[in-house]
Parts: sequence; C-alpha cells; structure tokens
Amino acid sequence: MPSFSEYRPPIRVPDGIRARSERGAFATTWWATRWITALERVVDPRRLARGRSYARHGQVLTLEIEPGLISARVQGSRTEPYRVTIQIPVLTDAEWDTIADSLTEQAIYGAHLLAGQMPTDIEEVFTAVGADLFPSGRRALNTTCTCPDWVEPCKHAAAVCYLVGERFDEDPFLMFQLRGRSRAQITEALRARRTVGSAADVETQDETFSSQAALDSPELEGEALLERFWAAPAEIETLGMSFEEPDVAALPIKRLGPPPFASDGAKFVREMERAYQLISDEARRLVVEDE
Repeated sequence: MPSFSEYRPPIRVPDGIRARSERGAFATTWWATRWITALERVVDPRRLARGRSYARHGQVLTLEIEPGLISARVQGSRTEPYRVTIQIPVLTDAEWDTIADSLTEQAIYGAHLLAGQMPTDIEEVFTAVGADLFPSGRRALNTTCTCPDWVEPCKHAAAVCYLVGERFDEDPFLMFQLRGRSRAQITEALRARRTVGSAADVETQDETFSSQAALDSPELEGEALLERFWAAPAEIETLGMSFEEPDVAALPIKRLGPPPFASDGAKFVREMERAYQLISDEARRLVVEDE
C-alpha cells in the first residue's frame, strides 16, 4: 500500500478551472455550504486538503453537470489526466410531481424559486416525500476515478466536488438538475400549478361576488345613487397601512427575466432591485410626512 509521501506533485496546467476562493470557505450561500458539508463527511481529511489544493491550483480541466452525473477530467502527477465521475440518485417523476405540489402550496417557495433564489427550508419539502436534496451519506455520493488511489472518494473527486460547490453558489438550480429536473422544468411546473390555482380562485371569487351582489345591491335611486357613486366610504379613513419589506426584491422583474435589450442580465436585475428599493423608500417617506 503506497504512502502519501510517495506521491509526486501534480503536473501544473495553465488553463484549468481555478477555484475563486484562494483560502477559507469554498461556498458563500447556505445551499452550497450544505453540499460542501456533505462532501467533507465522507472524504478522508488528508484527501480533502489535497482536493482543495487541486481546486485552487486549477488542476480540474473539465467539469460537466447533468442529471444524476458529474463528470470531470483532473490533471494529476501522470501525463494522462484522470477521469472522475460522481453519481447522484435521480428522483422519480412521481417524487418530482409531489415536490412541485408542495412547493406550490406554500406561495413563498414559488416566489423565491421563480426569482432564482433558494428558500432556506426547502429541504423539508424533499424530506416530506422521502427524498434528499443533498447527499446524506456515502451511498448517495458514488465516486469513481481512474487514478491509482485505493480509497474513494479520492483527492481528485474532492477537488471536483469543491468546484461544484462554487457552481451551486452561482446557480442553485444546478442542484435540481443533478436530481433530475432543469430550471426550466421546475419553473414551468410551478407556473402551471399556480395558473390552475389562480383560475380556480378567480372563478370561486366571481361566483361569491355575484351571489353577494345580488343580495346586497340597493335598488337604483337615480340622482341619489349617482351622487354617492364616486364618493369613498367613511370607513376608508380607518384602514391601516403597513410597509413591510417584500420577501423577494423586485419580484416582477425576476419572474419575467431580463429584457432582450439588456446586455448584462445580472446587472439589469441589480439595478432594478435598487430602483424598486428607492421607489419604496420614497413612498414610505411621503406617507410618513403626510401623517
């Protein structure tokens, strides 16, 4: 059995995928941190350290994420790069349908996801159907590598997982893609369910309003009724006003996505977030001064 002291340093490559973080944590968001934590539970500490070094020195040459599979090429100490594969169980169609139903029942989940953000307690939705969003153990993170290391996951697989964590930071929907659903499929399922639900609510409200209007509408009284038509009821003066921050900033813009004329979509969304905030602040100021 070879010792770690016998391993030669990897061959440096100029154009590898280099991690953004030069030191410290690889992840900045809670969901990417959960992925890294799951990795660190199943990998030997010494191989983790070498994996971080590989990731930060750009030893990973290619990295692809698709449903159920992460594949990469990693340059080690041998001339031929090693091939790394990481398999994650894909959820069934029935499981995804149940998850989509649960996400739709809680409006805040759909609002966050349609805005490209990850709700902090979304794991509970997956747990409720007996599934895991993140790998929960060694069996849920099946890694292979063409290197001669006799332990899996090896340092090359660890390097790949660290870089995947950074990818999750940038796009949380990659986690769903790994489990079998793309961002387009998720948002389409949520919008379809919300559309059906909204149509049913509107129909019920219309029926209720029509029935109540038939009971409550006074008989037409000519000029007397006309005089009151445009007048606000006295009760409106007692209505309370609240100014709570929205759960998701600039939600309409995020739902629709950047317009075609925006050369930098992310910058456009940031500018619209600031515009929404400035408008809200000014409206709040006007109301406070009026009071």
